[in-house]
Amino acid sequence: MTLSLGRREFIVSAAACAAPSVWAQASAANYPAQPVRMIVPFPPGGGSDTQARLIGERLAAVWKQPVNIENISGAGGAVAASAVTRAKPDGYTIFFATHPILAISQFMTKKLPYDPERDFIPLIKLADFPLVLLVPENSPYRTLADLVAAAKAKPGTLNFGSGGIGTTQHLAGELLEDRAGLDLTHVPFRGNAQTTTALIANEIQMYFDSVPQARSLARGGRVRGLAVTAAKRLPSWPELPTVAESLPGFEVSLAYGLLAPAGTPAPLVAAINDAANRALRDPGYAGRLASEGAAIEGGRPQDFTDFLSRERTKWGPLIKRLDIQAD
Repeated sequence: MTLSLGRREFIVSAAACAAPSVWAQASAANYPAQPVRMIVPFPPGGGSDTQARLIGERLAAVWKQPVNIENISGAGGAVAASAVTRAKPDGYTIFFATHPILAISQFMTKKLPYDPERDFIPLIKLADFPLVLLVPENSPYRTLADLVAAAKAKPGTLNFGSGGIGTTQHLAGELLEDRAGLDLTHVPFRGNAQTTTALIANEIQMYFDSVPQARSLARGGRVRGLAVTAAKRLPSWPELPTVAESLPGFEVSLAYGLLAPAGTPAPLVAAINDAANRALRDPGYAGRLASEGAAIEGGRPQDFTDFLSRERTKWGPLIKRLDIQAD
């Protein structure tokens, strides 16, 4: 059979279009065939770095390939994020990030060196880490309702602390002020250690802290937990109410997730997502996170995308209205 010129051109064009898809499918079937690099936007030894290494170990076990952690800190995660955007989108560079880098920093920084919506493909949301609203042990406030009532009775007299402007603790306090209709004074410190010291000394009247730290301080009789910012009560601290029980819809957490550079083929995205979901089902990993008050998430890439979209909708207008600029 003799093909006309137009017919031959159509077949060649169709084959050329199909080639990348065939390559992607074949790559996903053999993925990973070499070690995977995980870029982490934090220095070694911190809590976020620990979480990255935990999931990296589980992924390495699933893949039977090493996951090499590369710590690139600086500029609130922007340096690491920029490095990811320059990586080849072949599945061998993945980004371990906290969600503020992807859904909050854009509102607090005049110009980011990356576009959080266009430069990355969300792979999976790993876990949510909520906060606990703390007051000094000698505080007269026994419940969140007590604190809200006192703040409304004497506007501007209660201080809430944070580890710095733009931190999750700071934003949680601003959201509480907004949702409850309060007039609070924000007192930023250089790091959480200074904030904790100020709370114990009653220099500030409230502070949102991580669950492990809050529980340790509460058990030591130095502070009192009023409420947790999770959507549901913590299985490991069931007597602690949620903020949402008093202010419906209130939820604040620090979420961790994995992303890939934009342009990563869909079959590879699906393969990494599947492996990460399998890693999250590891009983040891699940138990470790539960002890820290975290909720394991998992699910589809679209679930992570939707979460980031909701966070932008939640924080964007508030940050702009208050003109919060990151340190």
